[in-house]
Formats: sequence, structure tokens, C-alpha cells
Amino acid sequence: MSIKMFDGFKFTRLSTPIHNMDPRAKFIQTIGFFVAALIFSNVYALLAIFLAQIPLVFVARSTKRWLKSMKGGAMLAILIFVMNFVTGTTFVFALSMTIRFLALISSFSIFFMTTSPDDLGLALQSMRIPYTLCFTFTTAVRLVPTMAVDAQTVVDAQKSRGLELDKGNLLKRIRNYVPILIPLIVNAIRRSVELAEALESRAFGTTEKRESLVTLKMNRLDYVTIVATLTLLAIVVYVSLNVTLPTPEIPIRVPDIWPWKI
Repeated sequence: MSIKMFDGFKFTRLSTPIHNMDPRAKFIQTIGFFVAALIFSNVYALLAIFLAQIPLVFVARSTKRWLKSMKGGAMLAILIFVMNFVTGTTFVFALSMTIRFLALISSFSIFFMTTSPDDLGLALQSMRIPYTLCFTFTTAVRLVPTMAVDAQTVVDAQKSRGLELDKGNLLKRIRNYVPILIPLIVNAIRRSVELAEALESRAFGTTEKRESLVTLKMNRLDYVTIVATLTLLAIVVYVSLNVTLPTPEIPIRVPDIWPWKI
């Protein structure tokens, strides 16, 4: 999985209908895509779920970063396809599992690209979640892109010193990542200590009564999105239980003579 994949989860403030939506409505929409992708194993249904998210990407004007997240997850998607295929499943089933993975990545990528961590924290607080947990979650969301940038910096620095990550057998490639992991771990520990000291100096947690400067309010688009998501999710459940969807017939299966077939 490429480090550039995390660019597709980094928030950038823009003025679009998707960015201006309430984070609670966007979260329900994301959960709708997530549940629908888990319910179906039909390749046509999963492909429809994946393609249904593309218009949201264009409306959010985040096509390039969305493509980076898809490109970053491509290697893991290929691995999922190969592992499903070589274990004896059909080509169609392996393809459906791959599309399901891409649909899940796409749904969460759209959510995090268009949702500010501050708004996300306010949404969690509005659901009566303790502020300490909200702060921990939003801080983790903020640090993931930062750590990805640090990782890319360390990789570039080690490559400039002659480190070759893509040569040798699998064991050697794993060992090549040790000079990258150690600086990242040290940097993460240093950043966590600095964050803890900053919180302690500001008396974090001394009071449970907090008032936010901004109050989240849902508009008409948010309510329409929630109703549409719940309606479509009910249709998805009904179709999965009562309708037999067509399946492409591609008779490709791992031969029984392959050495890893038992």
C-alpha cells in the first residue's frame, strides 16, 4: 500500500455542497455505503455501489486526491484478488471481493476528504460521546496525514543514502524497512510526548463543562441525504433477501494441479 494513499484521507477546506454538509449526514451516508458493500457479494451490485460514489467525488472537486487513494490501495486490492483466487474461489467472487474493498476505501476517503476534524469532533460531542474520546479520535485523524508525510520524508532520505527498498527477496525487502520504521517510531514517541506536555500545560480534563464556539446545524440537504440513505439502505436489504441478482458466468478457477491447492 502506497504512502500516497493517505493523501486521499486528508481534509482540504473547499466551498462545495459536500464540504458544507453536516458531518452527521455525511457519516450516515458513509455508513450506508459501508453496510451496502458488506451486504452484497454480487459483482454487479458492488460495482454499482462503487460507481455511485464517483458523482460525489466530482461534486466535492476532489478527483485527484480520490484517485491517489484508489491508486494507493491498488496493490492491496490486487493482493485481495490473488489470495481469493488462489484459494479456490471463482474469478467472479475474487473480483467482487476486490470491488468491495475499493468501494469501502472510496466511501471513507470521500468522508475524510470533505469533513474537518473540528466538525467531526463537534458531531461526536453532539452524540453525547465524552470529550476525551472525541479529542483522542480527532487527534488521531489529524496525525495520520502528518505521519504519512513524515514516512515519505524518511523514505526519500534513506533512498538518497542508497537504500533500495524494491530489490531482493521478500525477507530482504522486509529488512530494508527497518531503517524507515525506527525513525518513524522515535518521531511518533517524541510527538506524543510534546502533545501530552501541551495538554497538561493547558489543564486538559479539569472540567467536563465545555461550550463550543461553533454549533452544528442541519439544513435541507442534510435531511434529504439522511432520508435518501436510509431509504436506499432499506431497498438494499430487501433486494438482498428477496431478489436473485444475475451473476456473470466466467468459468475460471484455479487448476487442481497447482502446488498450493490442497
